[in-house]
Amino acid sequence: MSIFNLITLLGGLAMFLYGMRIMGDGLKESSSGPLKKALEQLTNTPIRAFFLGLVITAVIQSSTATIVITAGLVGAGIISLRQSLGIIIGANVGTTVTGQIIRLLDLDSSGTSFLQFFKPSTLAPLALIIGIIIVMGLKSKNSGKAGQIIIGFGILFSGLLNMTDAVTALTESGIVEQLFSTLGENPVLAYIIGAGVAFVLQSSSASIGILQAFSMSGQLTFSGIYAVLVGIYLGDCITTAIVCCIGTKPDAKRVGIINILFNLGKSIVTLVAIAIIYNLGLLDGFWDKPIYSGGIANANMIFNLACAVLLFPTLNFCEKLSRRIVKDKPDAVENSDELLDALNPVFFNTPALALGRCYDALLVMYDMARKNIDRSVDVIIKYDEKTADKIFKDEKYIDIMTDRISSYLVQMSAHITAPDHSEIMSHYHSVVTEFERLSDHAVNIAEIAAVLHDNKTEFSKEALSELNVLRELIDTILDYSDKSFKKRDLTAARHIEPLEEVVDDMVNALKDNHLERLRTGKCTILTGTEFLNLLSEMERISDICSNIGVATIARATPEIKHQIHNYVSKLHSGRDEKFNREYQEARDRYFELL
Repeated sequence: MSIFNLITLLGGLAMFLYGMRIMGDGLKESSSGPLKKALEQLTNTPIRAFFLGLVITAVIQSSTATIVITAGLVGAGIISLRQSLGIIIGANVGTTVTGQIIRLLDLDSSGTSFLQFFKPSTLAPLALIIGIIIVMGLKSKNSGKAGQIIIGFGILFSGLLNMTDAVTALTESGIVEQLFSTLGENPVLAYIIGAGVAFVLQSSSASIGILQAFSMSGQLTFSGIYAVLVGIYLGDCITTAIVCCIGTKPDAKRVGIINILFNLGKSIVTLVAIAIIYNLGLLDGFWDKPIYSGGIANANMIFNLACAVLLFPTLNFCEKLSRRIVKDKPDAVENSDELLDALNPVFFNTPALALGRCYDALLVMYDMARKNIDRSVDVIIKYDEKTADKIFKDEKYIDIMTDRISSYLVQMSAHITAPDHSEIMSHYHSVVTEFERLSDHAVNIAEIAAVLHDNKTEFSKEALSELNVLRELIDTILDYSDKSFKKRDLTAARHIEPLEEVVDDMVNALKDNHLERLRTGKCTILTGTEFLNLLSEMERISDICSNIGVATIARATPEIKHQIHNYVSKLHSGRDEKFNREYQEARDRYFELL
């Protein structure tokens, strides 16, 4: 075999891997919605989960992708570790479909021109022709994805044909015969080689495809390749486990560990079963006879299906063993680090899932900021050091969440193509900063309370009475902000702006009242300054709520998206009768309580 044959072989392998990659990427992107829905809803029973994993892997042609996505779903809490067990086995069986496609090389087309269309030598150029016509000639929304899938299919088979041509040169040299006869005598070495090849290529389909290409030489035998085939299973799942374990929560890591345990079990069962059957003389008919592409594909599928049936009952044991191997975190961070673990890049290929995880984190972030505001006003009325410490502790966590969510949204932006996903992401970009600012103002209020406590002073009864009215008004605005974001409630969002205007009026009125108390000596200079600071913080909280409401309205009403200032100015200028009426009713109601 010359250096040129080796270059052809490696080039064919590169084309095979690249074709598989772009075909799989196209399939995954075009099926992200169904993929999300299926993985969330069809894992209630192990059997359904098995068929789900099988079908998805057969579609996207990658068990690694299916299991990594499953690990991400487990990490996000969408499905449990137990629900993932069936998917893992199904993914291992589903990956055998690629081998069945490659066996088309075995078709004998000499008798009919119809079968000639199903040979890779015809399918490859035909797929490339059709794919490029779709990509360049059609302008529909999904034509690019469809063309990408078909072109990937063509490149995959072109690479396979190149590998086959290169391997043909080895037939006369006797290298293949010598190599695989040696492996037949040493199944342990064959197993290690199979695992090593799959680990390097990070694909069991590609590794088996290489075996199928070599089989065209006619010098491979079942005795020489069965251990290689079994070794491939382990090598591929080690790469998957490594990906699952990077920066994830314990249950997500356990998905990768269970995949390894299952494939180890599959290797042991297959090797022991073959040894027993061989010693019984049941394999004599084809043990040392040539095996071709179709035989390898069939052997691969039989091994996987048989092991899936035999090992299915052991999954609960695998789950328990994985929990012993991967321990839970001894000290879980309060406020649940699971929310941050859920912001996993594995979801970028399914933007709906990625945005869903952001939404969950933002909900918790808003609730934490809201609770901090309530606590901060509580410590103004009656100072409590533990409550104040809780405010500062949660603020640090909210800052961490802000950084993680913002960074995740930036990384996700490169994967967003659908206009509706882009609108959602833009909305989340705007509110994450607003939620963080709400907590900042809560901290500022708590610091005002600390100053009063340290100086052993407090607000007058009149000031506290006024503060309670303002607090009730702010609580109402926060309730509307909550509904506005959580439920995209436009009615709630539109209620915010009139109330925010009432807050501005009330803050001005309370400032005047407090200055009068200062003049009459009812309040000290210190309390006077801090009360004015407090009013400013409360006013800014209402301003932030206004921004949250307007962001919700802008998301649902694109025509005002780039004219938000004009929209708000119109409301405040008195040119909207509904706004005027609601503002006046709210002003009368709350000012009557002063």
